[in-house]
Amino acid sequence: MDILESGKRIGEKLVLLLTKTQRQELAHFLLEYSETTDACSLYQHFSRYAWQDSNLLTEIQEGDLYLCLEQRLVTVREQEICLTVKEFDILFLLASNPKRVFTYELIMDLVWKEDYTYYSRKAINNHIYNLRKKLKIDPGDPDYIKSVTGIGYKFSLP
Repeated sequence: MDILESGKRIGEKLVLLLTKTQRQELAHFLLEYSETTDACSLYQHFSRYAWQDSNLLTEIQEGDLYLCLEQRLVTVREQEICLTVKEFDILFLLASNPKRVFTYELIMDLVWKEDYTYYSRKAINNHIYNLRKKLKIDPGDPDYIKSVTGIGYKFSLP
């Protein structure tokens, strides 16, 4: 991948200064072409730390919904929404991969970093319920998170 070739090596670490588009391409590449736990860990590493020293922000704007990863900021119609750590992580995971269905197992692995068998689906369902409630500040607001019956969740705009 060209992006990885442009990095500088400092000791054992590869340091990348990426544009917003390059970060999104790298995140999508890691999710689409890697199904191993190591790849999931690598995705989390890039999502949180690889560009924290740059002046670039990882932002998502979908309709009235705005997310900023580095500031851990969520707004709906410019009103700040207070989320728990897990709620933010779930929302950012889903919103950064619109229309992709995430299974309960994958959400547990990427957000909780725990074995899915240790928890029940109820933990994820409860977080999604609270997240939906917080994002819907007006009855006419869209449901950003859609259920995929028996499988998991996805981010989708109407």
